[in-house]
Amino acid sequence: MTVHQSSADTGAPTTRVPDGARGAGRGAPAPVARARRIRTRRRLRAADILVTALVTSVALAVALYLAYGGLNDVTDVASAVTALGIVTGLVGTDLILIMLVLAARIPLIDRTVGQDVAMALHRRLGKPALYLILAHGALLTLGYALSSGVDVVAETVTLFTTPDMAFAYLGVGLLVAVVISSLVAVRRRFPYEVWHAIHLLSYAAVLVALPHQLSAGGVLADGTVQRVYWLALYVLAFGAIGWYRFVLPVIRSYRHGITVSGIETIAPGVVSIHLTGRDLDRLQTAGGQYAIWRFWTAGTWWHAHPISFSAVPTRTSARITVRDLGRGSRELGRVPVGTRVSIEGPYGLFTDAARTSPHLAVVAAGIGITPIRSLLEHSPLSRGEATVLLRGTDESQSYLWNEVGALSRTAGSAIYSMIGPRPRGVDTWMSAEAISAGVTISSVFPRLTDSDLYVCGPQAWTDLVVRDAKAAGLADRQIHVERFDW
Repeated sequence: MTVHQSSADTGAPTTRVPDGARGAGRGAPAPVARARRIRTRRRLRAADILVTALVTSVALAVALYLAYGGLNDVTDVASAVTALGIVTGLVGTDLILIMLVLAARIPLIDRTVGQDVAMALHRRLGKPALYLILAHGALLTLGYALSSGVDVVAETVTLFTTPDMAFAYLGVGLLVAVVISSLVAVRRRFPYEVWHAIHLLSYAAVLVALPHQLSAGGVLADGTVQRVYWLALYVLAFGAIGWYRFVLPVIRSYRHGITVSGIETIAPGVVSIHLTGRDLDRLQTAGGQYAIWRFWTAGTWWHAHPISFSAVPTRTSARITVRDLGRGSRELGRVPVGTRVSIEGPYGLFTDAARTSPHLAVVAAGIGITPIRSLLEHSPLSRGEATVLLRGTDESQSYLWNEVGALSRTAGSAIYSMIGPRPRGVDTWMSAEAISAGVTISSVFPRLTDSDLYVCGPQAWTDLVVRDAKAAGLADRQIHVERFDW
């Protein structure tokens, strides 16, 4: 057997799933479907507004320079090169401030596009922003050198001795370090804590460059609209970072008083951490979301962990489930009862709020079961609306499958398991046995194109599921992924 119907009590495979036998339910009731369409339109509209605001911000960076009369100073090659250097600096700085806003974990952005999408855009802007800042420095140096009739080296020395310019060079150096450390090939060589510490230099890089923007030249002269605009951007970016990344988590952690109430071993290397606190339901956690957790012990206080809720919090309790993926996560299984816990979040759009279609298709592997479990707990499902496929290399990876089975039985959802290693030399997310039997994603989910697909598991494995779903005709807006990579 390759794809099996799972027992709601044990998660063990029992009978093979015949092709086309699933998904016979009618999907969500009409009022739910109508509410879902309205919610989706609003969210997409808000996303368009956010994108427009970001593009407008970049356009204003150039428009304000033109309003200042920048082109009036272009009279020869030297002044043209200098003007281009100013424009690249303004656009590059604007992109960096946008990156900070995207990384601030602002609830509006999280509810609209999800934190993973915001951070993906944050990463994509890194290289263009750095290239623009490097071009800014190079073009200004060349333009000033041409204007003064000296060589570039002499002009560089002169600029370095100009007030506040040393800070500008320092800012560029810090940005180079941040971008290089963020490259995938480089990032994988660092522990998360080291990479994160280097990444925090981006805040310093922006701040140390501010004095030269205000003192050098007349583009941001005192008393001008341009100066007010740029200072407002700085206040917005760093204000959002300060409030949502630091102040609000401290307030929330103090208010809820979260502590560890118990550690439960689920499987070798996998534990559920039971938490207790005050008014945890006021966190308004949706099933499928995650939070950033910090456990205050001598060996764990310095490491913040992004971990999904494996159960929707009640008024006094919450639960997360963690797999041993390294020293940091391994230590969490040893924290003593009573340990104080800080929380930042909840975050994520891997929830029912992102649904667009009448049916629900779910694929989970390994520890990716955790957000899936809370998603199913929190979703208002009609009988036959959802189909769940649980994937494992062997039965030792059936973490929380019994709980997912019980939830599926209660909701009248179909749940199936696919157990076995993948075939060698084949890029697939399915088992070798399933491949040899001709199983496809469409045979597992016959109503796939009328479904929202939620996928959670290892990144490379998840990418293969998404690839097959798109090849089967599923639109991007119907695919929802929770990633654990950083």
